[in-house]
Amino acid sequence: MSVVRVLLGFALLSFSVQASADTVPKVGAGTIVDLGILQSRYADPRRVVVWLPSSYSSRGPKPAVLYMHDGQNLFDKATAGYGMEWEVDEHLDRLIREKKVRPTIVVGIWNTSKRLLEYVPSRAFASLPTAYRDQVRALYGGDPLSDGYLKFIVDELKPMIDHRFRVKTDRENTVIMGSSMGALISLYAIDEYSKVFGAAGMMSTHWPLSFKPEGKTLSDEEFEAVSSTFERYLAPALPDPKTHRLYFDHGSETLDAIYARYQARVDKVVAARGYLSGVNWMTRNFPGQKHNEISWASRLDVPLEFLLPPR
Repeated sequence: MSVVRVLLGFALLSFSVQASADTVPKVGAGTIVDLGILQSRYADPRRVVVWLPSSYSSRGPKPAVLYMHDGQNLFDKATAGYGMEWEVDEHLDRLIREKKVRPTIVVGIWNTSKRLLEYVPSRAFASLPTAYRDQVRALYGGDPLSDGYLKFIVDELKPMIDHRFRVKTDRENTVIMGSSMGALISLYAIDEYSKVFGAAGMMSTHWPLSFKPEGKTLSDEEFEAVSSTFERYLAPALPDPKTHRLYFDHGSETLDAIYARYQARVDKVVAARGYLSGVNWMTRNFPGQKHNEISWASRLDVPLEFLLPPR
């Protein structure tokens, strides 16, 4: 099986914005506001939608804001790349009604055909050993575009959201979350923009960056190369645990089967930074869960309740 087929099979190359550019997701709870295809000085154009909970009111209390990557996969099977959705609208609307999560809107940011380049953390990539960096660069088709993607979110998209919607704009109420490569860019976002984001959710984080055909794993040398790279990057980059919250998880099947030992290395760095498990940091293992939207939807309540507890 080729590397490309592995990527497709495990939804790491989610289908691009062009495939659903004219389709606005339908939701089972709350309301979708379509912002259309947004242009940027820093990144390629893409569709962005905003989900408003049923409790949202232009005159009511201001909700928090959750920014999520792979936006076409969040709300509707019809727009999702593999016919599987996160069911964010149903989960979050219910949690808000049950007062398990503070009122929150969701900004769904569509991915593009440059997804891998936009989601790989640039500073971590730059410090990879040369051979591993070349391997990732060849697989992804170039150098990272993540710095530009985050500039789009922070300098262009967030001001638009803050102006157009009645929301809280402070760090504590600005959260970012994603899965797989979307988890990596979420972690990169809270590291690089710690004054903007107060919490980040990383589901099924694709720490290895590279891929192998099904049934084969990265060598111990490759594992050490990428693990030590993230350790060196994260140790000085992680935000202050007094003001931030971090959530990590992974399953045990398909691609998620290889993540545990990488996460263990990262957890040591997080603990050394002063984060306390169950207080401002959580790492969870979900046996039997796979690397897909169905699995992420099935456990979505866990990160939402941890990252957005009611005030």
